Amino acid sequence: MIWTMELASYLDDAPWPATKEELIDYAIRSGSPPEVIENLNELEDAEEPYESIEDIWPDYPTDDDFFYEDENEY
Repeated sequence: MIWTMELASYLDDAPWPATKEELIDYAIRSGSPPEVIENLNELEDAEEPYESIEDIWPDYPTDDDFFYEDENEY
């Protein structure tokens, strides 16, 4: 299972929290590339729904991972 920012972006508007089956259904209905559906099929069947993309891809970059210049520093 290989995730990229582009592939993960197809799940931005997914109905979180969601089960594996709900995410696969969403990916199919929204026209996601086959790679997204393949990655979702490789997920383990969890008892609890996935709360966000971070549950699927722990290394998913968040806003905290990017450094923005503080305009007030200068």
